[in-house]
Amino acid sequence: MTTSSSGRPPGDLPGSGAAPDPLPITSAPAPGPPSVLGLALPALVVLAAEPLYLLVDTAVVGNLGTVALGGLAVGGGLLAWAAALLNFLAYGTTARAARRAGAGDRAGAVAEGVQATWLAAGLGLVVLVFFQLAAGPFTRLLAGGAGPVAEAGEQWLRVASFGLPLLLVSLAGNGWLRGVQELRRPVRFVLAGSLLSLVLCPLLVHATGWGLVGSAVANVIGQAVTAALFLRALAGEGVAWQPRPRAVLAQLVIGRDLLLRAAVLQVSFLVAAGVAARTGTAQLGAHQIALQLFFFLALVLDAYAIAAQTLVGHALGAGRPGEARATARRVALWGLATGTAVAVLLLALRGVVPPLFTDDPAVIDQALLVWWFLAAMQPLAGLVFALDGVLMGAGDVGYLRTLTIGAAVVGFLPLSLLSGPLDWGLAGVWTGLCLFIAIRLVGVLVRVAGDRWLSAPETVTRCRPVAPMPMSRPACCWWTSPGG
Repeated sequence: MTTSSSGRPPGDLPGSGAAPDPLPITSAPAPGPPSVLGLALPALVVLAAEPLYLLVDTAVVGNLGTVALGGLAVGGGLLAWAAALLNFLAYGTTARAARRAGAGDRAGAVAEGVQATWLAAGLGLVVLVFFQLAAGPFTRLLAGGAGPVAEAGEQWLRVASFGLPLLLVSLAGNGWLRGVQELRRPVRFVLAGSLLSLVLCPLLVHATGWGLVGSAVANVIGQAVTAALFLRALAGEGVAWQPRPRAVLAQLVIGRDLLLRAAVLQVSFLVAAGVAARTGTAQLGAHQIALQLFFFLALVLDAYAIAAQTLVGHALGAGRPGEARATARRVALWGLATGTAVAVLLLALRGVVPPLFTDDPAVIDQALLVWWFLAAMQPLAGLVFALDGVLMGAGDVGYLRTLTIGAAVVGFLPLSLLSGPLDWGLAGVWTGLCLFIAIRLVGVLVRVAGDRWLSAPETVTRCRPVAPMPMSRPACCWWTSPGG
């Protein structure tokens, strides 16, 4: 449907019989879209806040001894795995809210946040009950059997899992605020909760004598503050809070594809870690060092994906595919440039960084071997993550799901699994990871070079209502998706 420069259709609603609105004689120039860097920097702060807090939490708990530290690793690993699988609540909501906002329907964009919040609360409660029932078996499985570490992990997980519904609500809040291009408020909200947890953690762990449980309580309190701030922001928009099953179902469709994609990624990295563990202790230590650096650097590069989601969703929602394509080029250049800079920095610090993590010569030798792979993949990863965000913003998550699964099955998993019997060691595992990134890069480049990603699976029709509409419905927009 074509629209005038004022953002309304050139005629009235079909069948209304009314005369078209006159075009305004003068109008203020529309502001240009925010810069990629202006959106990526606040997104980076939000992405980095939780990992940085976990580093401090680990240091505080580490003073309790190896059992407590092992318990935190076991329980925290399970909680982080669940949160990673459900991260679609942020990314899927961003894409849908950005489309609505781009079509001039802020109320509809916020309404997507309401439905995502209901979905987050429901999923969070389900996972909370699951962890309360299954914390024991899962921590024993991850810890390698019953014992003090498994007991400590179970104790921590039973308390910390009460923060999971709050964390998911915050993810949904992040999603709709990114969609309306408000990325500074999430920074304040996330920092408020993280800083409070940062202050409470040593007090509750050591001063009160709660030990490992104090760490979990501090985590939950911080999540509660952040979730409350996101909920207050949502309430301040004045939209209806009724759950709409069709809207929730549409978000679950996007979530299904992103969930499958995340699950394949998690399984692939678990398989690689298992192969590294069977190769030797030094190889496992080096793999852990390099992999954590890879994850941390992925946060930096993923900030461009969030900027791309927001900008592309707005452009397509406003019916400006040319702007969406121009955004794809801009974020691709930013991702490539940043990835190249990171690669150069890694190579320059190759002899400096690994000894900061360990003084074991065998581990350092293996880390220096892996370092070449870690540095070489950064420019490719910068491009991949940025263009992933472009396709997510366009709602092309089904293609991303298929591409990721295919790259894992064809590249990452076979080379990882063959590294053991063929004695390739870490070089084989990390060659598989590089091939995984390279296959995805080819796939996203081919997709973005074409036009199919611009034909969004969801369409927004902007219109002017002929009569006042009930407050329980969006005021100026119909949103359609496959199947309703």
